[in-house]
Amino acid sequence: MTVGHVAHLRCQMQRPLAEDSFYHLYLNLNLQLIVNMADWTRKFLLATVLAVLCFSWTIAADTDGPFIVAHKKVALTRLKSGVERLSVSIDIYNQGSATAYDVSLYDDNWSQDVFTIVAGNTSMSWERLDAGTALSHSFELEATKKTVFYGAPAVITFRIPTKAALQEAYSTPILPLDILADRPPEKKFDWAKRLMAKYGSLVSVISIVVLFVYLVATPSKSSKKKR
Repeated sequence: MTVGHVAHLRCQMQRPLAEDSFYHLYLNLNLQLIVNMADWTRKFLLATVLAVLCFSWTIAADTDGPFIVAHKKVALTRLKSGVERLSVSIDIYNQGSATAYDVSLYDDNWSQDVFTIVAGNTSMSWERLDAGTALSHSFELEATKKTVFYGAPAVITFRIPTKAALQEAYSTPILPLDILADRPPEKKFDWAKRLMAKYGSLVSVISIVVLFVYLVATPSKSSKKKR
């Protein structure tokens, strides 16, 4: 056997050993990566839980004072061709455990190019809003321009004796308002059906009372005639 044959055999024997070492190194790297990912996931979940708990504690701490919740509503009424009436109402609730002072309401986001104030004001102020009580404010607008209006929430500011900065709260948003939208002509049958659905029970009660009175009065009239 020559020297070349010996070297060739050594290379053949060392190649599986090198491949095995690379395979084991690859497995170790994958295992280390999995362990690191599991540790990172555990730390991330722990940080998320702590953040949620801190947020909950912050809310619980803030609810020791006034907690303002406001609900904004808008109703559309077609007065005549080309004119739409908007009735805006905003209800403000203090769901906290302390009084809010110097409460002010601002709802000035109605475009003057579209709307005209016909009743009330878009802003209002109150001296205080005690815990567990509510305030209401309403005003009316008219629109003569056909458009889709996206209204912003109303802004409520109030003061807390324990804090120097003025506090802010926002009302619920409103759905887009389709001003002077094209509406199909209303059929008389549909109008009568909606009227009966709204006042049907009242009409039934009145009819029963009238029928009862008629039945009671009819025998008395016939007995008087016989006498």
